[in-house]
Amino acid sequence: MTSADPDKYADDSRAKHFGFKPVTEDEKTRLVYSVFEKVADRYDLMNDLMTVGLHRAWKQAMVDKLGPPRNDRPWHLIDVAGGTGDIAFRALDRAGANAKVTVCDINDHMLEVGRTRAQDQGYSDRTEFICGDAETLPFPDRHFDAYSIALGIRNVTRMQNALRDAYRVLKPGGRFVVLEMSHMVTPELQQVYDFLSFNAIPPIGKAVTGDAGPYQYLIESTRQFPKPDIFKTMIEDAGFENVQYQSLSGGIVALHWGWRI
Repeated sequence: MTSADPDKYADDSRAKHFGFKPVTEDEKTRLVYSVFEKVADRYDLMNDLMTVGLHRAWKQAMVDKLGPPRNDRPWHLIDVAGGTGDIAFRALDRAGANAKVTVCDINDHMLEVGRTRAQDQGYSDRTEFICGDAETLPFPDRHFDAYSIALGIRNVTRMQNALRDAYRVLKPGGRFVVLEMSHMVTPELQQVYDFLSFNAIPPIGKAVTGDAGPYQYLIESTRQFPKPDIFKTMIEDAGFENVQYQSLSGGIVALHWGWRI
């Protein structure tokens, strides 16, 4: 199953914004790369600041949804935009001896952090770190048993292209799971969250890391991301079936999942 209209999202305005700033597609790709080049060494700290540590629980929920096999059945996960290895290591901790993870990220700086952590923490023999673009993954068709992308798909220039390529590289029966920032479940909660995030997180980020810019972009990019029901439709249009989602922490993030049948 594939989308009946491959050009449906050709004029998607989200591809032309860096946060709230209108940009060209090439500019967005370059600017997003720069953000993660700056924060690679402190990426976990950045997530702690932006989520008050909640990202750790959200990622555990994501691994639960991936359902790594605990027996010795071979299982190959691709974790996209996961350069530091956080999801990969969590999945391997839950999986059997024959599980392995390919981490694919467009940013070399993030990948270097992940490789170092894999070596230091004993995951090197079951992980590989590959530089690649989520929109055109450097892997053959029907190659992976599962696909994950955590807090990363909103940074992709053309999200629909990334969703289609996720479908392409999954084996039939493969599971697809996305964790991403979302929209609060009520307008009142959204107003409170907006006030706190825009007024607190960039100054805290500057105080801790010396640069407020990456935090400002990441907050703005969450507001540009589609609401859960719209993103669910985008996943379905890419070919996935049995697509569902769950809002977590009042809607700060949403977990979406589906299958290539």
